[in-house]
Amino acid sequence: MNILVCGGAGYIGAHMCKLLAAQGHSVTVFDNLSTGHAKAVQWGKLTRGDLLVRDDIHRVLSEQPFSAVMHFSAKSLVGESVSRPDLYYQNNVTGTANLLDAMVAHDIKTFIFSSTAAIYGMPEYTPIDEQHPKAPINPYGHTKLFVERILQDYEKAYGMRFISLRYFNAAGADPDAELGELHDPETHLIPNILQFLLGKKDSFQVYGTDFPTPDGTAIRDYIHVTDLADAHVLALRKLLTSGDSDAINLGASRGFSVLEVVKKVEEMTGLRVSFRAKPKRLGDVPVLLASKVKAEQRLGWRLRYSGLETIVETAWRWHKKVAKN
Repeated sequence: MNILVCGGAGYIGAHMCKLLAAQGHSVTVFDNLSTGHAKAVQWGKLTRGDLLVRDDIHRVLSEQPFSAVMHFSAKSLVGESVSRPDLYYQNNVTGTANLLDAMVAHDIKTFIFSSTAAIYGMPEYTPIDEQHPKAPINPYGHTKLFVERILQDYEKAYGMRFISLRYFNAAGADPDAELGELHDPETHLIPNILQFLLGKKDSFQVYGTDFPTPDGTAIRDYIHVTDLADAHVLALRKLLTSGDSDAINLGASRGFSVLEVVKKVEEMTGLRVSFRAKPKRLGDVPVLLASKVKAEQRLGWRLRYSGLETIVETAWRWHKKVAKN
């Protein structure tokens, strides 16, 4: 199949392209490279363009017939979404609406959407299942939930079939060390630790040491990026066979605290991780865990790489490789 991957030059999108190509699909990446990296596009053709420019997306969809679109293009920094909500509504909502309109115009009706656990807001219970109340507490979460509702309307009006995959904490790197996590600024825990150990950062901070958890630090559900990519392939297969739209959590249903992650990094690298304790950030919750029951039952999804040791090992191997180059 010909698959269009919007945001395929980014962290998760690039891993997705590698898996699609390995399974024999033809991949076209559509990316404005505002946060992605051209060098990450190693599997498929890169077309530079912006979802806010309607002609850009119509141009790429006119070049060849596509069986499906996978959408990873989004601004995703929670803090930035609070200070610049305009950027988030423009990029995440208007940009996605432009993409969907172009798909309708070109008669493409299969859509895999990169959503987020942020649509749930403050958890009322954990593990969080898909029926949990949706009450985002920041513009980033609002934009993703808004798109999910747009998709429901487009299904009714235009027959758009979609699966929204709600990520918890994506982590790790390609097992072959060909791809990894490289954001600017970097806000994720594991790459921040590793960059500190490699001398790329002057310090490492732990935000919140007084949560009501066993060691006082926040507990999160980490899912390996390759397992995320696997879920997207399964979701695509599901749509193409049954046609049933859905929304599904992607997480490991188990969590690790910040200090547990620090300890595992020390074990895997043989290096000591020193840190500065900082106050918890606004909106941080003590525990955030996903239920993966629906993903297992509806998609047949099985985790292969999401043990914490594998997540840290693959990330460390990739970061060391990058540091040498």
